[in-house]
Amino acid sequence: MPSKTPGVVEQTAPGFFRRLAAIVYDSLLLLAVLFLATAVALPFNAGQAFSPDQYAFPLYLVLVSFVFFGWFWTHGGQTLGMRAWKIKLTSLDGDRVSWRQAGARFGMAIVSWGLLGLGVVWSLFDRQRLSWHDRASNTRLIRSANGKNQEALPGAAVKR
Repeated sequence: MPSKTPGVVEQTAPGFFRRLAAIVYDSLLLLAVLFLATAVALPFNAGQAFSPDQYAFPLYLVLVSFVFFGWFWTHGGQTLGMRAWKIKLTSLDGDRVSWRQAGARFGMAIVSWGLLGLGVVWSLFDRQRLSWHDRASNTRLIRSANGKNQEALPGAAVKR
């Protein structure tokens, strides 16, 4: 998109419903990954269901979830759902997301959703359309022109 400032390309933040669509898509993919992760872990529990007092299993699933999202975020900035809905994650300065940022984003996303999605709904009222986990990790979501893994330009302005 043309910009009023020479040398700066404006990048549009995705709308709320586009974000939700990507979240639903990625949730279905994550569910399949968690089923597979459970199938891998079951032989270590003698093929029996995990009981509520086995705390290692839920922590294992959280770790699998983090690796799922973290890998996509740090290797191109797009999960499959984000790619389908033409959304990309970048750091605020336009660089790729680091594992440290991915960890902060993942942790704060758990808090955001744990508080009934308040941290996600926050993006509706935020001037820059940033959610709590965007703010905590110094990242932002942008619309990608064709859904492909495009590099964000450093210093690119986000259009509201």
